[in-house]
Amino acid sequence: MASGVILVDHELARLLGTAIRPAPLAPGFTREQLQPTSLDLRLGARAHRIRAGFLPEHVSIEERLSELSIASVSLEEDGGVLERGSIYLVPLEEELELPPELAARFNPRSSTGRTDLFTRVLVPGFPRFDEAPPGYRGRLWLEVAPLSFAVRLRRGDRLCQMRLARGPAALSTGELFERCRKEALCFEGARALSARELRFDDDGGLLLCIGLAGRDPCGWRATHTSAVVEFAAIGAHASEEFWEPVRARGGHCVLEPGRFYLFASRERIRIPLDLAAEMLPVDVGIGELRNNYAGFFDSGFGGDADGADGASPRGTPAVLEVRAHDLPFLVEEGQVFFRLKFFRTSGAPERPYGRGRDGPSYADQDLTLARSFRPAR
Repeated sequence: MASGVILVDHELARLLGTAIRPAPLAPGFTREQLQPTSLDLRLGARAHRIRAGFLPEHVSIEERLSELSIASVSLEEDGGVLERGSIYLVPLEEELELPPELAARFNPRSSTGRTDLFTRVLVPGFPRFDEAPPGYRGRLWLEVAPLSFAVRLRRGDRLCQMRLARGPAALSTGELFERCRKEALCFEGARALSARELRFDDDGGLLLCIGLAGRDPCGWRATHTSAVVEFAAIGAHASEEFWEPVRARGGHCVLEPGRFYLFASRERIRIPLDLAAEMLPVDVGIGELRNNYAGFFDSGFGGDADGADGASPRGTPAVLEVRAHDLPFLVEEGQVFFRLKFFRTSGAPERPYGRGRDGPSYADQDLTLARSFRPAR
């Protein structure tokens, strides 16, 4: 059976207006929505505050809204503030008319996860979050829950992204091992890690670690504040207003229950131009925590062998979005913390990650906060 693939930017561009269409009354697509292997999706005009999240498998979203809606917030013009601890449902400005061979998956964008905005896409009539089945036709809705900070959002803000796949695109464990044997996908500092040095699970995942050593601070913890994050405003806030430093003493630190943290991986990651990758949780049996909210890596993240400057790739750390659950939890340097699963793409994108982009990206990140926060002094 032929292997599946994730579509790249020029293929996604050809589907705009047909398989991917603006919803009624929505503006047309913009160039900045198109990423190497994904498409950013935009918020619609109004956020509905609801009493509970739900899956729209058997009952229409409109019917559930009539039952669960408490209030609504306009996102037009200056936008509206979504309160911390509340749940909102927002129609997206895109709708789908997928052909039978294409399915969609969705994930939060990096800035969304790093602001501790929990999001997931609802597909009417489908029993899973963040997925649309092959051939799906209809609207898309986004559930948004600010967990650490109140946030101001506006119509057109891009909180999530979509990728389209033709068939099963994930590499098997054997395929991933062979790829790591032939070329470096992970580094420690400037040193490439060989396939024999890496750890793989049985589901095609690469097991990677948290990096606390050599960073001061080693992480950031969201503060308790009533201030409002201006989500789309680059550099709008001093980091110290919303974040406090975390330091590892003796190579470890203790996470407080319910608090939100940002850390970085020990390994530096490189995604070749013919692959994409997704960060996934490790087995919950190894710890009482959630360790990623936004975890998709476009082709070209971390550099590639055809880099414009001719330099050898050395990878980029992944930023880890972490929340401990019910109990304090100790994390230590080098602890296995997440899995990286790789997917075949249909070819090289026209614009690899971070190249030719309008505005900032996380191409050179280390322990980097979301774009709305200025670097800490």
